[in-house]
Amino acid sequence: MDPKPQEKEVLLKKELSLETFLFPVVFTAFFALFVTRMGLANTLNTMMKTAYQLLLDTVLYITAVCVIMGALSALLSEFGFVSLANRLLQPLMRPVYGLPGAAALGVVTTFLSDNPAILALADDRHFRRYFKAYQFPALTNLGTAFGMGLIVCTYMYSLSPAMGTPLGVPVLIGLAGAVAGSVVSTRLMLIFTRRAFGDEPLGAHEGTASPLPPGMRPIREGGFGSRMIAAVLDGGHTGVKMGLSIIPGVLVICTLVMMLINGPAEGGIYTGKAYEGIMLLPRLADKIDFILKPLFGFSSPEAIGVPVTALGTAGAAISMTANLISRGLVSPGDIAVFTALCMCWSGYLSTHASMMDSLNCKHLIGKAILCHTIGGLCAGVAAHWLCVFLSIAG
Repeated sequence: MDPKPQEKEVLLKKELSLETFLFPVVFTAFFALFVTRMGLANTLNTMMKTAYQLLLDTVLYITAVCVIMGALSALLSEFGFVSLANRLLQPLMRPVYGLPGAAALGVVTTFLSDNPAILALADDRHFRRYFKAYQFPALTNLGTAFGMGLIVCTYMYSLSPAMGTPLGVPVLIGLAGAVAGSVVSTRLMLIFTRRAFGDEPLGAHEGTASPLPPGMRPIREGGFGSRMIAAVLDGGHTGVKMGLSIIPGVLVICTLVMMLINGPAEGGIYTGKAYEGIMLLPRLADKIDFILKPLFGFSSPEAIGVPVTALGTAGAAISMTANLISRGLVSPGDIAVFTALCMCWSGYLSTHASMMDSLNCKHLIGKAILCHTIGGLCAGVAAHWLCVFLSIAG
């Protein structure tokens, strides 16, 4: 008979404490930021409609990504590609990122799709066996740094005709900056996770350790065809679970981020439609433009809107670039910085919480966001100064 699972320890606090009276004040003040500008009815309508549009446009898309990538990752694991990647890339991934070689698959899957694609990969038990407990949560930071990379790079390069000059080199510089940011973000995260989990194996931490003979890997039952079908179905099923698990984080957090970033409808009038907001984050960023200019070298104050928007969604951020180009407000150097920031951050404020929750690491959400904020800033700075050095050398 299986041993009875231990009940999770319940944390206790006094029934009435300072936070009991402080929270209503903070919540009311935060809610008043929107109501005073948008009106109560418009605030509530925008909040609900934004969440509904996110459910249709974002969550279902992410679920589809998770299903496809879950099936693909299961196939790669079943037929030994994960083991091969671990062997080949171990000399690169461990000294650079402090992760096993198998983590490189997370880079590939998120680069080709989006941040949550790494969740389906991370849920594969054959993939997980390469990691120690402290290394596993850092996959969130590693995967997010490359999320939507192919889309971001392709879109930025497609703007070459509008810019009037080839943007291949700026895009490659931006990609290099994103790689630098990913190293910073992942390495910082490993410092916190090692303190939290120590050096124990991942399976031991989860209570599901199943040691394997050296040089061996587990497979499913049956022949080649049946194993392939079983892997695809199992991986797809895992993707469905991952897609469902991120719904709360995406709808709640991303709705708030969008309302803090976006502005009113045309004419400055609030109508209660989806994706309207109070533009608080762009205004705050404008106040520190004297700091951002030397770090990122933006050609105009309006350029700050791209990385600020990338905090919530990379798709919306890159779509702003064409408008800035048409108005003559950005340079090729800005494109490099945009590529680095949009790729490295890629909407992490709206996905990090749900991704860490899916990895059962809710207590590390704040640290993951802090590390990735620093990593993204390093990505933008690296891209800017790479452009400066290349222009001097040229």
